[in-house]
Amino acid sequence: MTTGGPERGARRAGVVGLGARPAVPPTREAGPGERRLFIAVPVPDGVRDRVGSVVETARADAGAPRGVRWVGPDGLHLTLRFLGATPEGRVTDAASAVAEAARFAPQPFEVRLDGTGTFPGASAPRVLWLGIDAGGAELAALARALDASLAARGWPSDPRPFRPHLTLARCEDPSAGRAAAAALAAASAGLRAGWRAGSLVLYESHLGRGPARYAVVAEARLGT
Repeated sequence: MTTGGPERGARRAGVVGLGARPAVPPTREAGPGERRLFIAVPVPDGVRDRVGSVVETARADAGAPRGVRWVGPDGLHLTLRFLGATPEGRVTDAASAVAEAARFAPQPFEVRLDGTGTFPGASAPRVLWLGIDAGGAELAALARALDASLAARGWPSDPRPFRPHLTLARCEDPSAGRAAAAALAAASAGLRAGWRAGSLVLYESHLGRGPARYAVVAEARLGT
């Protein structure tokens, strides 16, 4: 998930809409004998805190409109692939795919956040995100390696173009989404945040009352 997508297509002072592969997870809870899984590059606590402050400012400036669901700090991940509800017997295969993709991926690399944007477009935003100013090519290579590893284990390939981004909100109402997107662009104008990405993680998400909860199922260091 890059060309001039969020890596270079995002603007610090504006909102960009791109046709891409938005990180919108399946919404149903896993059934009996299933686990709800996704694969992502983790975001360190310090960066989460800084992005969380941006989100709180944007939420306040937008007036907390109905129809916009902001992502909390615990939900900030650079998602490469949602697997959704996965049979328990397939979890080991998913973990093996993560380990293989990480082994053949680039060595640890720098990631830097910059700019904001929307999916699918600015007129009717459904997803609000922060863009990737550095590390986009490495994330795209990692996503390709992961897609191949999953395909070798029976998961279908994802044909959609990968656009690296950090999802911050999901919108159900276009008007509220436009207001939130403008507030986010303004709130993030001074953001300078980056880190050295060094691992790939298979996460399990737990739905229910309140915010989703996330647990690490397996983690693999990049390039090892």
